[in-house]
Amino acid sequence: MPQTKGKKIMLSIGVVVAGIAALWYGLFGLKPYSLSAEELAVRYAYPVKHQVQLELTELNPQSFEFTYQSFDGVTVNGRIHYPQDLKTITSPVPVLIGAHAMGRSQIRWWQDSFKERATFEQTDKITAMALAKGYAVVAIDARNHGLRKDPALTVVDIIDNLHWWGEREPYEQMLVDTVRDHRVLLDWLVQHPQIDSSKMKLVGYSMGAQISLLLAGVDSRIHSVAAIVPPHMNNTTAVVAPLNLMEGLADNQVWLFTADDDEYASIKQNQQLFDALPNTDKKLFRFDSGHLLPADYVTKLEPWL
Repeated sequence: MPQTKGKKIMLSIGVVVAGIAALWYGLFGLKPYSLSAEELAVRYAYPVKHQVQLELTELNPQSFEFTYQSFDGVTVNGRIHYPQDLKTITSPVPVLIGAHAMGRSQIRWWQDSFKERATFEQTDKITAMALAKGYAVVAIDARNHGLRKDPALTVVDIIDNLHWWGEREPYEQMLVDTVRDHRVLLDWLVQHPQIDSSKMKLVGYSMGAQISLLLAGVDSRIHSVAAIVPPHMNNTTAVVAPLNLMEGLADNQVWLFTADDDEYASIKQNQQLFDALPNTDKKLFRFDSGHLLPADYVTKLEPWL
């Protein structure tokens, strides 16, 4: 009898928990939605300025911090580093645009640590390799990151609200507007006499990889992307799911770096993303690791550069 009573209690608890879960999902769970190609284009469109002005502050003859006004008047900050003294560049150089991971900032493309916290993504080593090969390297802070943090709405708040309360708009807007910030940056790069606008490559880690795929998917000025451990996105956040922008990647070279034990994308999901890429010039690199790849993954990028 006590055993039977115990089973009934456990069954009752299970029913209550299932009911609460069903109620939560009905009220707050993210539901899939779809967007047409035209609707996606509208979301990533921005008013084009005839002349984008960067306010430059020289750090040394090769490196400059900058700010500029984006499409909506918001200030964007970043840094550009040339392979040599800017005054000695006599012909346009290729450019590598770096996009940082969630919770990080553009400073991770230049330093092996920040505030005594190591740059485990090794993005500073990608920068060093690109500079040695004659590239200029540029990176900006994503919205709600780095110098653009909003104390009233932190990245943790945005992610918690997304998963717990189904508030996807702040998350989606953060990514969409960061892509549009990059499009304004591209407007400046293509008019910069020291930059070869026909040789612009894009590399991103994690959220930066997601942003890189989205940017290349909506902007025809990018033709080569290295996406390092992008998180899997489905139609619960359709506007920022790279799978919905595959058509725009058809003319791109895409190298995809994935981890077999990635908490943000399974082997199957990574393979799905790779298989969906419509271009023939693509490569998939798999690592036996978690979301943080082994430090030597950077060497695989050398032929891409």
